[in-house]
Amino acid sequence: MINHKYLPEGILIRSEENAEYLSSLTMLEKAMADGIILEAMASRCDNDYTLNVNLGNYLGYMEREEVMLMSDGESVKDIAIITRVGKPVCFKITEIHKESSGEVIIKLSRRLAQLECMENKLSKLKAGDIIPASVTHLEQFGAFVDIGCGIISLLSIDSISVSRISHPKDRFSVGNKINCIIKSIDIEENRIYVSHKELLGTWEENAKDFEIGQTVTGVVRSIEDYGIFVELTPNLAGLAEYKDGIEVGQKAAVYIKNIIPERMKIKLVIIDTCKNDPVKNSGKFRYYYQNEHIDSWKYSPDNSLKTVETIF
Repeated sequence: MINHKYLPEGILIRSEENAEYLSSLTMLEKAMADGIILEAMASRCDNDYTLNVNLGNYLGYMEREEVMLMSDGESVKDIAIITRVGKPVCFKITEIHKESSGEVIIKLSRRLAQLECMENKLSKLKAGDIIPASVTHLEQFGAFVDIGCGIISLLSIDSISVSRISHPKDRFSVGNKINCIIKSIDIEENRIYVSHKELLGTWEENAKDFEIGQTVTGVVRSIEDYGIFVELTPNLAGLAEYKDGIEVGQKAAVYIKNIIPERMKIKLVIIDTCKNDPVKNSGKFRYYYQNEHIDSWKYSPDNSLKTVETIF
């Protein structure tokens, strides 16, 4: 039996167990009998908004109300169905029968898979739990991430990293597999909010990789009248003196002039910038945590004049 653990969509489809269940009608019938959650590609949306799903030698049909879990009184929006085409979708098989013509009709429900995920996994989470997620959509105000079986959570832009970015695309691309920490849970609204910056290390953990006198590369993230902020890591930025001709997003070579832990400051000198070499996010991050749950996270050093922390 598949040990799916209610993963973000797009992961299960690559497993051997998933492929085995899709390999024959007998195995599809077994998946239905055992209540297994599977994944396959949505290939088409009909004019009645029935989603067609490629099940190998067969087609599965997912009616519009079975596409996703909704709150009472809400209905599935057309765009929510259309945007599933060409992407992996999770589902449970609810019905298999043969027509008199010999055609095999297989009915699917993504909603039931999401309901099981909500009941068996997400409802048991609490603030401070760390879970895998997949980036599904980017907006100016934040990133939407799949936290299990296509259930979406908001990762606000100020929770992505300590180093400020102008848009989530500066840090993520759609499809990135990341880790998130549960920030808060709104039981009444049935919504879960997540954060990311607490997993990227404290000021000291990031600063220990740098020394006074080094010249390193960074990314220009903000230009102010009093100076230019250059990101050294997603959770660490330094300040350089203002210099004409610099643009946000440029890669920069910077000299580390001073490191001041008690003020959480790194003083930099910009040596050079690369205008024709745009910075691309890799989607890969260095995470700093030992357990799958943390109660609090203190970014600032103990001797810092300012305390920056998150209490979950």
